[in-house]
Amino acid sequence: MKSPTLFAAVSLACLVSACGKDPDARQFGPNPTLPDAHRGLVPTLKIASPAGWGENRPTVPQGFTITPIATDLKIPRQMLVLPNGDILVAEGKGGADAPAMRPKDIIAGYFMAKGTSSVKGGDQLTLLRDANGDGTYEGRTVFAKNLNAPYGLALVGNQLYVANQDALVRFAYQPGQTAASGPPVEVTKLPSAINHHWTKALTASPDGRFLYVGIGSNSNIGERGMEVEEDRAVVWEVDAQTGASRRYATGIRNPTALTIQPGTGRLWAVVNERDELGPNLVPDYLTSVRQGAFYGWPYAYWGANPDRRVQPFKEDMVAKTIKPDYSLGSHHAPLGIAFSNGAMGANFADGVFIGEHGSWNRGTPVGYRVSFVPFRGGWPSGQPVDFVSGFQADGKTFGRPVGVTVDPRGALLVADDLSNTVWRVTPTRTQAPARVASVR
Repeated sequence: MKSPTLFAAVSLACLVSACGKDPDARQFGPNPTLPDAHRGLVPTLKIASPAGWGENRPTVPQGFTITPIATDLKIPRQMLVLPNGDILVAEGKGGADAPAMRPKDIIAGYFMAKGTSSVKGGDQLTLLRDANGDGTYEGRTVFAKNLNAPYGLALVGNQLYVANQDALVRFAYQPGQTAASGPPVEVTKLPSAINHHWTKALTASPDGRFLYVGIGSNSNIGERGMEVEEDRAVVWEVDAQTGASRRYATGIRNPTALTIQPGTGRLWAVVNERDELGPNLVPDYLTSVRQGAFYGWPYAYWGANPDRRVQPFKEDMVAKTIKPDYSLGSHHAPLGIAFSNGAMGANFADGVFIGEHGSWNRGTPVGYRVSFVPFRGGWPSGQPVDFVSGFQADGKTFGRPVGVTVDPRGALLVADDLSNTVWRVTPTRTQAPARVASVR
């Protein structure tokens, strides 16, 4: 009987060539247009084809310069600028061997792995130092090693907090340190069974009393059963001193980066939404994170739009769902967020930079850029604009942005986990010649 073989061949062909129409819907802002859901036998799949940068460089707006300040890293994710100007880079690759639920999961997983770096995650923090402030980060040391897929970073006073994939830990820190003075101290364990979404985002409240940890779901729409989603798809609030935790917000499928808005103290997140409803569903989003709010996962999306794939379905949860603040478009995969400041120039002084890792559940790729969302009066206002682009060209993918960080001295830092590079974007008028940090 040939039909199963034929089906597999057709499925593979669709995955590789991204069968189906895939219009580029402009879904940005507070009121995106949501098309009807579209479901197929296999998800539309268009995977990055990795290629080295060579002589190519990302594209930045006129009046800015981009330079690589560190290469040959081991899967750089999030970064933290320390008070003396040193940069900490979290390097790691997490996740567990979760059993595939469906045959298409095996196929999709195989092809998705081809769009990532082949480098083994470092499980470490690397410190970059520009000793004389000329834009050259000539110093490079391993600050801490033997971590477990570190991701989120936060500094509160003389305590450096690191969100591993399984625990929130801290190191004692003094300005000027190039290496940790001892092993980390565990603050609290974090949910890590299965770890379908392993990244643990992190930021601290303005007074340093609380830490906020973003914990992603263990599935697309609860297909592994809701018992494995306990304390998943949430933002935790953790007491920095005691480690006591509580759910701050729920139903937030995969909060991949968190930050505090200067001046207002509001907590903001970028969130990766669910897949397999078509190329233009469901919008990933930028939102303020409201205490006690339920953002819909898995029962609803973008407000009270039910997702009846979820079984058993709970109608009452749809009614509780609140809408996020700002749509970033479907499948852009935002993984980084940073508020800007005046040092980035008048056109980019008020708003957020967002690292968009790039789509997979779409025939026409989107994301693969750092966007800038302008703010007015403390809230998103207007369309996003490309700030760093050129990560894809001619069917090849040179890099994939993850964490973004604004250096108060006037630079945007971008972690690229495909080429294993940290990029530095500066206004041209202040840009000093830079060379790449030496490779160990």
